[in-house]
Amino acid sequence: MQSTGATHRSRGFTLIELMVVIVILGVLAALVVPRVLSRPDEARAVAARQDIATLMQSLKLYRLDNRRYPTAEQGLQALVEPPSAPPRAENWKAYLERLPNDPWGAPYQYLNPGVKGEIDVFSFGADGKPGGEGAEADIGSWNL
Repeated sequence: MQSTGATHRSRGFTLIELMVVIVILGVLAALVVPRVLSRPDEARAVAARQDIATLMQSLKLYRLDNRRYPTAEQGLQALVEPPSAPPRAENWKAYLERLPNDPWGAPYQYLNPGVKGEIDVFSFGADGKPGGEGAEADIGSWNL
């Protein structure tokens, strides 16, 4: 006895349907990719500002515990390990697990006394040199 029910045929996509999907994806990519490609410099600047804000908060905690910021000689390393150069940090704690590099791979700069504030923490930007404009501009604690 044969079954009289409807037979099910598996049906794939036609070439036309696949081409329509590929064209739609191509149009979307053409619209989205240029916007995304112009964003890396912006993303790096935002990441640098966030790192600098974190470093500034850690430096403020250091000052609360030790009544002064680390000296220029002690540098930002004083946030990770007790400073070996005087003055001693009597109430030192580990303020950071590790020191981050800026998004371009260079260490953050630290000045005490600062030029633009009591202390300055900054990155030289994409070019790694003081000054510059756009992606090459310095990013510092003074412009958070």
